[in-house]
Amino acid sequence: MEEEVPPQRGKKRSIVEISGHNDLGAIYKFKILLPNGTSLGLNLHEHKLSNLLMPLQEFIGLVRTEYFRTHRQLESPGTRQKIMWKSKDIFLVDASENRMKHTVNFRNFEPHKCHILQLNDGSGQSADTFKNMWDLTPDTDLLAELPEEYAFETALADLIDNSLQAVWSNGMSERRLISVDIVEDRISIFDSGPGMDGSDENSIVKWGKMGASLHRSSKAQAIGGKPPYLKPFFGMFGYGGPIASMHLGRCALVSSKTKESKKVYTLHLEREALLSSSGSDLTWRTSGGIRYPSEEETEKSPHGSFTKVEIFKPKIERLNVFQLQRKLKDIYFPYIQCDEVCDTGKTNTPVEFQVNGLDLAEIDGGEVGTTNLHSSNGPEFVLQLRFYGNQDNVATKSPGLRSSQEANARLKCVYFPIVEGKENLETILEKLEAEGCGTNENYDTFSRVSIRRLGRLLPDARWSRLPFMEHKLKKGDKGQLLKRCCRRVKCFIDTDAGFNPTPSKTDLAHHNPFTKALKDFGNKPPEKGREINVEILRDGKSLTLLQLEKEYLDWISQMHDLYDEEIDSGEDQPVIVVGSLNKKQLGISSDVVRVHEIIRRKGKSWKRGQKIKVLKGACPGCHKSNVFATLEYILLEGFQGDAGGEARLICRPLSLPDEDGCILAVDDGAASFDCRGSLSLPISVIDSGKCLAVESSEWLFQLEKQRQKAPSTIDILSERHCLELEVDGALPVDAPVYAGQVPPKEIVAVVRPASFVSSSASKNLDQKYIIKDNFASKNLDQKYIIKDNLELSMEVKLMDGTKDTKHIYSKCVTPSSRNGFHGLYIFPLGCKFPQLFQKAGVYTFTVFLKGSSFKSCEKRVLVKALPKVSSWRFSSDIQNTVYSVRAGSCLPPFSIACYDSYENQIPFTSIPEFIIKSNWNGGVLADFDKMKLELSSDNLTLKVKDVLIESSDLDRIRPSYATTLVICPRDELPSISVACEVNPGPLERAIAQPPVSDNQLLPGCVIEELVLEMFDAYGNHAREGLEVQFNVDGFCFQDHNGLKRKVDDRGCIDLSGLLRVTTGYGKNVSLSVLSGNKVVFKQELQTEKRELRAASIVPQSCAAGSQLENIVFEIINSKGEVDETVHEEEKHGQFHTLTIMSDSFYLDGSVRFAFRKGRCIIPTIPLPRKQGDFTFLAAHSCHPELSLAVKVECHVQVSVVEVPKVKQEDVQLQYPNENMLLLQDSPAPRHVENSLVESLMNDEKEIEDDICKIGLFIGDNERKLELLHKQKGDIEQSIEKLQASAEYDSFNNHRGYLSKKESVMRCIEKRINPEIPFQDPLSQLMKDIVGVVALLATVRINPLGRMLAEYLGEDQMLAVVCRSYEAASKLEKYEWDGKVDREHALYAVAKTFGKPINDRFLVICLENIRPYIGGFQDNDPQRKLNIPNPILPTGEMPPGFLGYAVNMVDLESHHLLTRTTAGHGLRETLFYCLLGELQVYQTREDMKKACFYARHGAVSLDGGIMKGNGVISFGCREPQIWFPVANLESPKNVGILEVIEEKRTSLRLVHNEIGKLTKIINKAQKKLQKKISRCRKLMDRLEPCMKGHYLEYNTNTINSLENSPK
Repeated sequence: MEEEVPPQRGKKRSIVEISGHNDLGAIYKFKILLPNGTSLGLNLHEHKLSNLLMPLQEFIGLVRTEYFRTHRQLESPGTRQKIMWKSKDIFLVDASENRMKHTVNFRNFEPHKCHILQLNDGSGQSADTFKNMWDLTPDTDLLAELPEEYAFETALADLIDNSLQAVWSNGMSERRLISVDIVEDRISIFDSGPGMDGSDENSIVKWGKMGASLHRSSKAQAIGGKPPYLKPFFGMFGYGGPIASMHLGRCALVSSKTKESKKVYTLHLEREALLSSSGSDLTWRTSGGIRYPSEEETEKSPHGSFTKVEIFKPKIERLNVFQLQRKLKDIYFPYIQCDEVCDTGKTNTPVEFQVNGLDLAEIDGGEVGTTNLHSSNGPEFVLQLRFYGNQDNVATKSPGLRSSQEANARLKCVYFPIVEGKENLETILEKLEAEGCGTNENYDTFSRVSIRRLGRLLPDARWSRLPFMEHKLKKGDKGQLLKRCCRRVKCFIDTDAGFNPTPSKTDLAHHNPFTKALKDFGNKPPEKGREINVEILRDGKSLTLLQLEKEYLDWISQMHDLYDEEIDSGEDQPVIVVGSLNKKQLGISSDVVRVHEIIRRKGKSWKRGQKIKVLKGACPGCHKSNVFATLEYILLEGFQGDAGGEARLICRPLSLPDEDGCILAVDDGAASFDCRGSLSLPISVIDSGKCLAVESSEWLFQLEKQRQKAPSTIDILSERHCLELEVDGALPVDAPVYAGQVPPKEIVAVVRPASFVSSSASKNLDQKYIIKDNFASKNLDQKYIIKDNLELSMEVKLMDGTKDTKHIYSKCVTPSSRNGFHGLYIFPLGCKFPQLFQKAGVYTFTVFLKGSSFKSCEKRVLVKALPKVSSWRFSSDIQNTVYSVRAGSCLPPFSIACYDSYENQIPFTSIPEFIIKSNWNGGVLADFDKMKLELSSDNLTLKVKDVLIESSDLDRIRPSYATTLVICPRDELPSISVACEVNPGPLERAIAQPPVSDNQLLPGCVIEELVLEMFDAYGNHAREGLEVQFNVDGFCFQDHNGLKRKVDDRGCIDLSGLLRVTTGYGKNVSLSVLSGNKVVFKQELQTEKRELRAASIVPQSCAAGSQLENIVFEIINSKGEVDETVHEEEKHGQFHTLTIMSDSFYLDGSVRFAFRKGRCIIPTIPLPRKQGDFTFLAAHSCHPELSLAVKVECHVQVSVVEVPKVKQEDVQLQYPNENMLLLQDSPAPRHVENSLVESLMNDEKEIEDDICKIGLFIGDNERKLELLHKQKGDIEQSIEKLQASAEYDSFNNHRGYLSKKESVMRCIEKRINPEIPFQDPLSQLMKDIVGVVALLATVRINPLGRMLAEYLGEDQMLAVVCRSYEAASKLEKYEWDGKVDREHALYAVAKTFGKPINDRFLVICLENIRPYIGGFQDNDPQRKLNIPNPILPTGEMPPGFLGYAVNMVDLESHHLLTRTTAGHGLRETLFYCLLGELQVYQTREDMKKACFYARHGAVSLDGGIMKGNGVISFGCREPQIWFPVANLESPKNVGILEVIEEKRTSLRLVHNEIGKLTKIINKAQKKLQKKISRCRKLMDRLEPCMKGHYLEYNTNTINSLENSPK
């Protein structure tokens, strides 16, 4: 049974096919899998098959026969399941799951390959495993199949490899000879290596037994080392000798001898014998022998060891020994001639190679030798590469590399210049062709990479350039130059044994990772999944790929400049042009060119004006088609004799007019050259044979052809043509369509040539009438320029009912192909704009080419609106407008339009009926009958006017009054809505709640509860903020806000507790409200009536000079009852007193008498001394309407001596509250006749009483003052005790803090000099000044105070902090010319202290600072701000973060309660304004790490300042002004000092009280002195009158009063 052959590399062929005799023909091989779990092989020969279509039963029979023949001998009966061979349901299944139920078609199977078939007998049984399915035992079937590329030279080289490896192990004194002799009937390979014998170690059997060779074990020795790696350990597979010998001939004889043995051992191999025993149970046995060495053998190997392989009946047909010698020399060149082995650098011969007796070292020619001869002899570009595997990837992906994880290669790049206009590589190819060693390659396809493995050439490794050798900068003239120069480089690669070859050793193994890495060298390796790493060295220096690319291009440029010679000169005298060249357009790099009109190249002359044809692909710019042009000039770079210059052909293309060609101008000996529209082609187009001269007939034909092909018009394909292209691209241009029509997915446009006539053109598409190449046309007279990338543009515009043209879509496309047609410009339409035709109007599709002269194509599509109404809409843009309307007024006129489902406007068929509702209650706001409706002339617009809005339910939507008006048709068509603000109408009326009655009004009383509800005409409360005017008569407002008031959010004006009655009793009062000029509310009232009457009897007649005593007056109401509410209560603001006035006497009403519960008692009323009627008026001091005139008749009874009239003066006592004056009661006289004396005595007594009372008042206050002084002493003593109880260190710290603060204050005064006198407590300007920034807070540590001071700067540290802008504005006044007035305001105050202000200073107004609104930290007496700490992405705070500066300053205790009118403290206003969210860090490094999280800036304690927004402060400065330092560390001392601070606050309050009381005492003493002085003057004037009347009268009474104790 034939066994399965393991898969081989490449395509295989049998030995029979190699020999040319196919005796067996095609063989069909099958592996059959049976249902009982067994398998068998079946081989069928084609010549035995009667038909290639075999019935299934016949095939099953062959399988059954083979099964019983093989398996019954191996297994006992019954051990396997039976197979139903005759089942009707039997069938075969191949590897592709195809079932064969009736026949087996052998045409479906490839011969000589094994195919797997599974047999199914219909029993339903199937096995998972099959015995003997694979055979992995090595077999000599390898001789039956060899690699396809195994040629004669390859097989011969395999035998030479064995010989070379053998002789390489010889000693220095031993001859290293390899001699090959080839004759017609025999091939002999002789080497002087160590030889073989019959021992186990050196058995000759190992030469012929596959896999037994020991050469493979030497591979590791050949990895690494020094280039060119001459270690010929070529063995890889272990069967090179027998296979190579059997490939060369039918039999072979191997003879070998070692130095130790005396005889030669022989081994005979015959191919037929080997093939007959292959795959059978027979073993390989072959004949052999023993003999003595011949004289020739002894002569060739003097040291006595050798091996000779003789092949008989060789397959030699027309063998060219000359070519074979050169091929073998190319393969083993370093072993034949090498200058890198010895240290002297001389060329030596490591191994002596002879072919047919001729030493290969003496043979000239060959590819290697010829190539070396024609190199530039300049510096070579040499790289050393080390490849090593990525352990993970190599181990998993390439198990074969586990034994070798390293490979090395040397890359030697050699430059082959162009000499006299001819490429040296072309010269090499010509010489090889002349020697008979030519190849099928040309300059373009010539191998740029040759590879040697261990010094042995791999002849089939003829690679193109490696990636690093390719020039990647393809654009630009320099790029094109480098690209051409890169083609002149050939790379010679020497590799060590780390690289694996193919089995035939003609190339590197293609799938080996090292081979892939070498072949891909220069490309950027992938970041992930990389198998092989590459280390690059040049001259011992490691390089990256970018560095390698740069150095390589620099070397290329250097070699070009040194060795390239494009052309030396032309055949005419050149014009030299220096400078002013467009080098980029010309493709040159030199500033100097020689312009020729004729040159000779490739044996031909090329002249100016010659018509040429440049074939497609000849050079860049000629990729797509042949270029017909006129030769104008030839440019040569540099001066004659310069190396490295380029040569360019300047050609004018056929399509370019003469006037647009190049211009050579000479002016005063100075030449200039302008290429203009001409082309600059490298002269290599001539060298490559791709530039040809053109005959005139062909030229004229091209002219006519171009004219016919010239673009003329643009056309959009019709529906018929689009169907041919299978494109949905037809525009509906024939008839109008309705909105919603689906647009075509694509629109196809083409460019028509001049030869196209639409009337004569075929109805079907024709490619000849479609221009498929890129172009750019100007005129038909050939004025057009060829363009690389043509783009047609299409614009879609819409003209709708507004007659405005709107741009819808524009697109530029390049030509493409569809269904075999080219030059189609396909514009996507429906796929991008599926809703294109939903808008009614005229759509214009315009296709054009920018800058072209031929006509554009325009198509129009008419789209109509749908007839069915879908929605209403306002015709003007009010949908986003919020209407504002008042109840009782009309909406502004508006227009409504009808629209279809695609929002296209359609006309109204009639005037619809509708109402306007609100969305908050659904009530009707406007009715159809009250509106004016009018259709426009085109019925497209319905204009609505006079829409009156009426509603009494607006209070439900106050205070915003926002609602939505819904215009709702009666026939339930779609409605529309608009946002609206329906405000109450104008103010119509007001209602007082509760009503005010007359009996509530008393003079001076306040109406405790009064609310005016304001309504419009519909009963809606007035809108909040409406201002009205109040007119009051007999009332006044207590809040002093004036007569204009605003309606509150309830629609009311609350006057509760605001109106006070100002008129008297029984007076008319009124209250009215005006809105504009309209009175909306008015109420007239009258205050309650009161009357003053005398309750006691007043005599009608009295003696002149007497007095009325105890006269009682009372106030009664309308019922005659005493009004006891009239009661004098000064502390409650009840001022009810009575005055007595008379025009005929000295009673002027200055004396007032208090009412007590409606009654007032006048103790005495003096009567005049003259006879007659005396009338006096008793009147209420505040209400003059409460008055009573009393008339008394005075008569004289006794004559008395006249005395000077003394005017009675009132003695008033002003109590500390200074609210009221009381007249003291005087006792009545005992006798009428002594009335005058008694009156004087009473006056004296009154003055004495006043003096006594003032003295008592002074005495009481002095006792209070004494108590305050005692309290002051107690507090000061308590403070001293608390300070004494504090710990010594902490107390010293506090004292240090105080001293530091004082030193800062002194520094401020010295620094400013002058300074604002902020410490003056008496200055009026200072009452609203808080202080200076530097003295408002303290810090705990000195570095922090210093850094914050440096951060803020001295100007801000010395800024004056005021409470308000009003206070700040008082600090400075200005003269008429705008200059500062230094004689007023703060400047005048400062000058009084001797500190005039001469410089600018900052003032900070607390009320104008926007405070921090983020809240405060809980339970913090300092009210520190609750600012979140910065957080890193890791969730942690930045290292070194100490806190926010605004929270690290401590406010002074007396400033903790400093507040603005809004209740904000200094920290959230002043210090947050100055410091913001400034962060504090320990060190600069900590601050730098957290810079991205400090948006408000940061400082560090070691001097770093970062102000945010990228601003960093460098350097250092020692501030003169800083925050004082308070370091109170002891909790006990902190508590004590807080108590001390509280005591000091109390002490300040006591000081204030002492000051106030002292002021009152001083004022009372002045009053007392005034009274005493007046009393003395009175007594002095009355003393003469009083003498003799009262004998006991003493003038020293006043002195006794002065000295009396208080």
